[in-house]
Amino acid sequence: MGENPRAAKLADRIKEIVAKRLEKGLRDPRLGFVTITDVRVTGDLQHASIFYTVYGTDEERTDSAAALKAATGMLRTEVGRNITARLTPSLEFIADAIPENADRISSLLREAATRDADSATLAAGASYAGDADPYVKPRELDDDED
Repeated sequence: MGENPRAAKLADRIKEIVAKRLEKGLRDPRLGFVTITDVRVTGDLQHASIFYTVYGTDEERTDSAAALKAATGMLRTEVGRNITARLTPSLEFIADAIPENADRISSLLREAATRDADSATLAAGASYAGDADPYVKPRELDDDED
């Protein structure tokens, strides 16, 4: 089934509103460098899941999560003032695992590159176990057999 276009528009608008509000800053000193990566709104426009990443240490991530949880009501009010929907959706902040996944993918790609290099060096010095061309060739006919 296709995605609800109204929900997609509302998600984009919520992303923009929350990002601008976080850019202005909150009064909470626990809030670190937060980036809103994605927003998903349910089909009935009642709930918005806001995905975010925090640049910094694990302690800064947990502090920022607590600050966002504490500021959810204020951010919902801000969203309600700036959208034209009849009801303001509830907000839920979810830490996005993009940086961890990217690190994992990078390490897997490095491992694959080293394995490719190892197999290339082994193939360079390898020789055939049997004949170089193991396929049976068609028999050549002599002129007198025609």
